[in-house]
Amino acid sequence: MFAKKKPISELKEGDRVEDIFIVKIKKGVSPYANGFRFQLIVSDASGKSIDYVYWGGTEEGEVRRIYDSIKADDVVFIQGRCEIFNNRPKISTNPPDIIRVLQKGEYNPEDFVKPPRRPIEEMVSELYGYINSINNFEVRRLLQRVFIEDRDFMEKFKYHPGAIEIHHNWIGGLLQHTLEVAKYCDLSSKLFPELDRDILMAGALLHDIGKMEEITVTTRIKATRKGQLKGHIAIGYKMLSDIMDELKISEDIRDKILHIVLSHHGFMEFGSPKEPMFSEALVVYYADEISSKTSEIIEFIKEKKKEQEAEKLVENTTTE
Repeated sequence: MFAKKKPISELKEGDRVEDIFIVKIKKGVSPYANGFRFQLIVSDASGKSIDYVYWGGTEEGEVRRIYDSIKADDVVFIQGRCEIFNNRPKISTNPPDIIRVLQKGEYNPEDFVKPPRRPIEEMVSELYGYINSINNFEVRRLLQRVFIEDRDFMEKFKYHPGAIEIHHNWIGGLLQHTLEVAKYCDLSSKLFPELDRDILMAGALLHDIGKMEEITVTTRIKATRKGQLKGHIAIGYKMLSDIMDELKISEDIRDKILHIVLSHHGFMEFGSPKEPMFSEALVVYYADEISSKTSEIIEFIKEKKKEQEAEKLVENTTTE
């Protein structure tokens, strides 16, 4: 069993590398002064990436054999050294150091996709509680159709990550983020009774539904082809529009919920085709911002603390 030793964010110039990574991108075999080389981009659970170069000998066939044995999303064991090139870190391997593809059972998947931060079934119960609190029949029917009646969808939704890197990038992250947005919106409905709570809560629970088709999980969290070409806002709009057609949702409810989905990034420069045009849409936007930005800064602080602890450990080791 190979275990992850150090995240990419902690690699320093001159570090000896004997660790595991995920192959993100393959760049091909090319000649250099002493033989043939190939390049990869590899990543880890942090979502960060680093360039990798295998400097092979004059036997092109052997270098290509190694290169062809590696596929995107493979977990690989790499021996090499961290160097700085053009002010960016990279990992270089010179034989007899190796790169080798690992098989399932040789590594722990949680080294690459972070585990849930909250119990999954506890969050599912919380979600169902919000759905049951909706008074409007059409709105509640829509939420039941999405989250309760479609069991296959819900089984995937409750484990889905919220993002590739920026926030809630762990198993169950999308559900956790959705509930955080819902909690902020629920509080807002208590502070401001003028808000239509049913529309507000439906928008909160459905705003990121398109992420189900925007990102996927293999050995890592990555964008789907549809996600790269369309983005989760457009995908979510189409998903919900089709379901609303099926349920014959009234025009007023339909337009308001779909507008919340379209406007939940707040501004066009942030990816929203429309900016929030009524109170409930504005609240969902700010709730989404609070949840995502808070998660982002907390994860950033955690990473920095880990880096500082690792540096102190190295300093203490070298002075002993």
